[in-house]
Amino acid sequence: MSQTAMSETYDFLFKFLVIGNAGTGKSCLLHQFIEKKFKDDSNHTIGVEFGSKIINVGGKYVKLQIWDTAGQERFRSVTRSYYRGAAGALLVYDITSRETYNALTNWLTDARMLASQSIVIILCGNKRDLDAEREVTFLEASRFAQENELMFLETSALTGENVEEAFVQCARKILNKIESGELDPERMGSGIQYGDAALRQLRSPRRAQAPSAQECGC
Repeated sequence: MSQTAMSETYDFLFKFLVIGNAGTGKSCLLHQFIEKKFKDDSNHTIGVEFGSKIINVGGKYVKLQIWDTAGQERFRSVTRSYYRGAAGALLVYDITSRETYNALTNWLTDARMLASQSIVIILCGNKRDLDAEREVTFLEASRFAQENELMFLETSALTGENVEEAFVQCARKILNKIESGELDPERMGSGIQYGDAALRQLRSPRRAQAPSAQECGC
């Protein structure tokens, strides 16, 4: 198998969202995750931007298809259409902006109403590098996350702190739900797909129960 083919081999594909108010650094987080560098010339996202990356989560290769949504209210009707069937989301606020933190409940409501019912969400307090300008304490955000059954990390798109960890933690929880049977990749709108036809057959319980006569070449 060629190096290119190997790099495109994965066990699962997850649809991810990056949501939150404008100016919280959502596009910069996505750029840091994919390119491993800070995006200096970041403007407000118009509508939706897209990125993808394959990560290793506990020995499983997972391809993340990530939709970075615009945070401005005028794009809300457009971005809402991308929520459908999302398996995971980064819900982002800016630790130096109380306004972006106060808006989290609205974003969370949208995600749980419009995306997959079992969507896994990690709360990201971005701009950790601007700690001296902080308006939202770690403890306060941690309590909000706990009350709303979210994972929580503070991140910095500038330094890269906890950026990959946010995506990996979210993907790991989705994998755990698949392994426990709580999530079914076969279900329409789950936001999860098997990596290729061979893996899908290997992992499908219906395949295991099929009569042996169907596997005959006659």
